[in-house]
Amino acid sequence: MGLIHIDLFTTLDGVAQAPGGPEEDPAGGFAFGGWQAPLIDEVVGEQVNSGMAGMDALLLGRRTYDIFAAYWPHEDGSIARLFNSLPKYVASRRTPALEWAGSTLLGPDAVAAVRELRDRHENIHVIGSLDFVQTLFAERLFDRLTLWVYPILLGGGKKVFADGVVPTNLTLIEPVVASPKGAVLQRYAIADGTPGVGDMSAAEQ
Repeated sequence: MGLIHIDLFTTLDGVAQAPGGPEEDPAGGFAFGGWQAPLIDEVVGEQVNSGMAGMDALLLGRRTYDIFAAYWPHEDGSIARLFNSLPKYVASRRTPALEWAGSTLLGPDAVAAVRELRDRHENIHVIGSLDFVQTLFAERLFDRLTLWVYPILLGGGKKVFADGVVPTNLTLIEPVVASPKGAVLQRYAIADGTPGVGDMSAAEQ
C-alpha cells in the first residue's frame, strides 16, 4: 500500500495560509500572503527537493491545483518537469475543467477515492491544499506529515490543525533540522493508537 505525504509550510503559531504569495489565498482578508518569501533559503530549497524523491502522484485541493496549473506547465526546472509528468488528482466539490496534462478529478466521495489511490501509487504527495488537508486529518488518511515551521507569529489565518482533527499519535522519523533563517523541518509518521494520559505527580516521587 502506498503512502500519503502531507507537506506544509507553517508559522510558529500554526498559520499555513498563503505562504507563497499575496494572491494565493486572501480569504478572510488575510494580509500576509507571501510570508514565506523573506525566510526561504537554500537549505529549505534542498529539503523540498530531496523530499520529492520517489513521488509518483500529486493530490491537490482545487485552489492549490489552480495555482500550480497556472504556473508549472510554463516552467522547465527539475520540479516543473516532475510535476508536469506526474498524474495529478484534484479534490473539488464542483466539476471544474482540468486542463493541466495528467489531471483527474476525484469523485464525489473523495475519501474513498483517496483510499483507492494508495493501491495505485507508492508516494502520493499533498502540497498545500490546506482546506482539503483538514479532511485527511479528520479521517486519519495520511502516512507522513512534513512541516517547515518558520519563526514568525501572524496571529490569524487558516491553521494547519483546524477544527475536526482527531486524536492521533505521531512519530518523529528523522532529526529536526533548522535552516539558516530559522525554518525548522519536522517529519512525522502516523502511529497506532491515540494519545495516552498519565499522572506527572507520580513521576516526581
